[in-house]
This record gives sequence, structure tokens and C-alpha cells, in this order.
Amino acid sequence: MSKITKRKHTIREATSTEHCVPAENQMVVKLLEGRGNNLHCDFLLIDILPDNGKVRGEIATIIDSKFVKFLKNSDCWPKAFDNENVLSDSPNNRPTFEESSDSSDSSESS
Repeated sequence: MSKITKRKHTIREATSTEHCVPAENQMVVKLLEGRGNNLHCDFLLIDILPDNGKVRGEIATIIDSKFVKFLKNSDCWPKAFDNENVLSDSPNNRPTFEESSDSSDSSESS
């Protein structure tokens, strides 16, 4: 299977998942730091594993903005994330920081 075909199947699988209410052994979490992955400020649905070591959960799905709306409408969205800014479906969903305009050169004022 070529690289393009793999990508096509992966995208189709990711976008065709049906939204469902999390089960008892699942939890909505916010990704703070993705080591080696291209995930930034995303929310995840994880399967909680039995406490038997360092690994505490396994990623079930990456939650997109449509899934967030579904979870909020079904009252399954955690209260801790109510004030969080849910990013759009843009692939460039990294937070951006604007430079402050207060840093003017002192040489211009003389």
C-alpha cells in the first residue's frame, strides 16, 4: 500500500467515527505536551487502564470540534474544560502569540 493510500484510509477512518457518549472506563483529557506527535492543545478520549505501571490510559480518539459540541449537548463535557478555548478543525491549530506594540524604539522618540 502506498503512502498516499495509507493517508487516505487514515483520514477516512478519523473523520467517519460516530460520536458516542464516553463509557465508564473512558475519560476526556486535554493534551498538554505531545512528545513526538503533531498534537497541540487537543482534547482526547482515553480508555483508562488498570493501575499496573506507568501507563495509565490509552488514546481512543482525538476529539475534534464537532465531537466537543456533541459532548456539550449531551452534558458529558467535563466542567473543568468549560472555559477552555476549543480550536477549529484547522490543521494549523497551534496557539499563536502576538508581539506587543508597546516595544517602540527609544531612538525614535528623540
